[in-house]
Amino acid sequence: MVDELGAEGLTMRALAERLGVKAASLYNHVASKEALVDAVSELVNVEIDHAPLDDPDWRAGLTAYARGYRAVFLRHPNAIALLARRRVEGDRALRGYDALLALLGRAGLPAADAAETAAALDYLVLGSALETFTAGFTREPVAYRSAYPALADALAESFVRGGGGTGLDGRGFELGLRLLLDGVELRAGTSAGS
Repeated sequence: MVDELGAEGLTMRALAERLGVKAASLYNHVASKEALVDAVSELVNVEIDHAPLDDPDWRAGLTAYARGYRAVFLRHPNAIALLARRRVEGDRALRGYDALLALLGRAGLPAADAAETAAALDYLVLGSALETFTAGFTREPVAYRSAYPALADALAESFVRGGGGTGLDGRGFELGLRLLLDGVELRAGTSAGS
């Protein structure tokens, strides 16, 4: 329902209608709307593969994890609004963050830097799944040329690289991820030398 209708579409009444039951009967299975959202969170978190976080090559592991994490939210972008500002209490999500922070520690980051890097990774993954850069540009690149020549050139040249807007969005995520990884490496090297 969240995938179809968005976060606001998930109500106890709408769920009951979808299931062909009375809303009151749902409370025999789910204590509250809050508990229902917790269940949605768990369903989404089950799809996130944490195995790459065990990779001895921290860079390869973090890359694979970030790509997989993003893929889950590309499949469920409406879940972001429902889950992004919620407390993290589910065991699977907590284990995932623990594994991520352990990987960043193995990479050489102090704990505070690891926490900030995990936050930056969340921003990159969730932001790129929630809002595509190219969705805001509804015209062909050439249509921007007279008033916005730099925008027209940038879009046109990026589209030539393949995949149109989807390709540009994917490459933008990959660039952000590489920059984040390079920053981790630099920060870990600086921390090790301190």
